Amino acid sequence: MIAIDSCPGLYCGRIISENGTLGDCGECPRGFRVNESSICEQCSDSPQTYDFLYITFICILPLVMHWYFIDACSKERTFSKNQIILMTSAFFEVFLSAVISVFLIEPVGSFYINSCGVKKFSDWYTLFYNPSPNYEDKLYCTTEAVYPLQTIVLIFYFFCLVTMMLVRPLLNRVFLRSGKFAVYSALYFLPLLTFLHAVAGGLIYYAFPYLSIIMSMISNACHFAVKHDQKAKTLLKSSVTEVRNILVILGHWLLLAFGILSLGQDYWLLIFVPSPSLFYIMTVQYTDPSEFPDNN
Repeated sequence: MIAIDSCPGLYCGRIISENGTLGDCGECPRGFRVNESSICEQCSDSPQTYDFLYITFICILPLVMHWYFIDACSKERTFSKNQIILMTSAFFEVFLSAVISVFLIEPVGSFYINSCGVKKFSDWYTLFYNPSPNYEDKLYCTTEAVYPLQTIVLIFYFFCLVTMMLVRPLLNRVFLRSGKFAVYSALYFLPLLTFLHAVAGGLIYYAFPYLSIIMSMISNACHFAVKHDQKAKTLLKSSVTEVRNILVILGHWLLLAFGILSLGQDYWLLIFVPSPSLFYIMTVQYTDPSEFPDNN
């Protein structure tokens, strides 16, 4: 058995050629990852449940932001027919972008995804682990060790932008002219999401369950806080009678439930999903400034 010298660094490996010879130490090709013997092996594992939940969270982000800006641009207290059409369009834009992104990942044209998996936090930032053997020239071994969790997200955001520009301007012209401001907003937040993923993809991967919970609770509080009448009875009545409020609150609950499930906790914790909304309604009377005496 021929002994193989280990490559320096965490992500440098050797490629086995067709005739069985080993190449020099360097970066592994896309879709490959270095093993314990410093050989670049092709990734053929299926993503874990947590990986699928991470990809789902990435898909939820632009969809929620699309819906928020469409709702904000309409400036209506109830969902109009035109507004619902644009929100439906945004859903299909995101859905189509996700399907195309999966089709472009190996194996191409299939819903199955080959994955290298995530073993540790440094897998997301191989750029910072290029070794310098003997403190001489640096050996560049930057690769996508978490394939395809980095590239599939970048592809997804790109197609979100493309599908939106192909579909939404025409719909805005026909149904809701003020909806163009939602398109302008997307031209800002989609590149921003892309930048955040490129810079902090690893942090988001490990923190997205907590981000889902925090986003749900903050947006829930903001939804109630903008109401002019902060009486508990009025807030409770509008939450169960107005269609718009019901849908918004259900959206907050679903996001909170998603975060809890992503943590891998017991299902019984889902009974606490309505608690942020109920807590706000029950305690808002104690935070009303009019209830406090003016000492001036």
